[in-house]
Amino acid sequence: MLRIQNRLPDRYLDATPEHLDEWIGAAKATLGDRVFVLGHHYQRDEVMRWADARGDSFRLSVLAQERPEADYIVFCGVHFMAESADILTADHQQVVLPDLNAGCSMADMADIDEVTEAWESLADVVDIERVVPITYMNSSAALKAFVGEHGGAVCTSTNAKAVLEWALAKGDKVLFFPDQHLGRNSGYAMGYTEDDMRVWNPRLELGGLTEADCKDATLLLWKGHCSVHQRFRPEHVEAFRAEHPDGIVVAHPECAREVCELADQVGSTDYIIRAIEAAPPGSTIAVGTEIHLVNRLNEETPDKTVLSLDPLVCPCSTMFRIDAPHLAWVLESLVEGRVVNQITVDPETTTWAKVALERMLAIT
Repeated sequence: MLRIQNRLPDRYLDATPEHLDEWIGAAKATLGDRVFVLGHHYQRDEVMRWADARGDSFRLSVLAQERPEADYIVFCGVHFMAESADILTADHQQVVLPDLNAGCSMADMADIDEVTEAWESLADVVDIERVVPITYMNSSAALKAFVGEHGGAVCTSTNAKAVLEWALAKGDKVLFFPDQHLGRNSGYAMGYTEDDMRVWNPRLELGGLTEADCKDATLLLWKGHCSVHQRFRPEHVEAFRAEHPDGIVVAHPECAREVCELADQVGSTDYIIRAIEAAPPGSTIAVGTEIHLVNRLNEETPDKTVLSLDPLVCPCSTMFRIDAPHLAWVLESLVEGRVVNQITVDPETTTWAKVALERMLAIT
């Protein structure tokens, strides 16, 4: 999805890290409780040091909802996260994304037009009343609203299995988007196999499937993925085990199935953090997730060695966008009474997206 972030004034681009820290600190002090800065786990350290709360995307949105005294929610994350915060927070609260180019390539792999077309195509070959749409939290507000309006729910990487169990208790099959790997790994955890799954390719007619495929499948998995987590491969696990026979491998469920099968533990970002905390002192742990979190965990657990499962893994090019100059710019703009980069979700989308989120909370 194309989003255009205007070039920052030279004052911020030319500033030293020390000046940026001074400006950010002064702006936060001036705004006081009127601003609440959220830092997603994958953000740069130069941004995370200023976060009033850090965590995964949905948890941060809930925390923002619990801070009604904050007129401004500055979300150091990506676009879909800021949308979720706007959905959950009160009308008087304004959500700001410091860099509009901060997005999620996975979330952009499914848009409302593609999902609507898929739904209509499926309706031609199966009983659509028995199909339950489930969207991962890493998706646009429009897709959250779509599943809410069509009897489905949102899921996170923590509760995907529980949400899928709920869906299949009320329907015969699930259309799961946008991440095929989370859907597949959750399906296997429920006892399903590849025979029960088909990948829906939105670029092809009927998702590239036959009518028989659509009728036979229990899980229709959208052909989407996380560009970072898909980089981790079985050979990375094998290389780590060869060098560290007693090491521990922990993978995020957005990784491919063959990686998760070889890992010692598989779980969400919060699960990974707890797994590192619980590991015995002296452990060497390879983690299959975003590099900023891996490096931060290594720094914060000096009694353990925490490594990236792929030594050459790159930061997520979109989640990596927000930096100190953009944070300083939005905060100083707020001090001046200007709200820049506000993220808003229209009332109808908000209503149906809340339905989908509330179903998730009721399930889990």
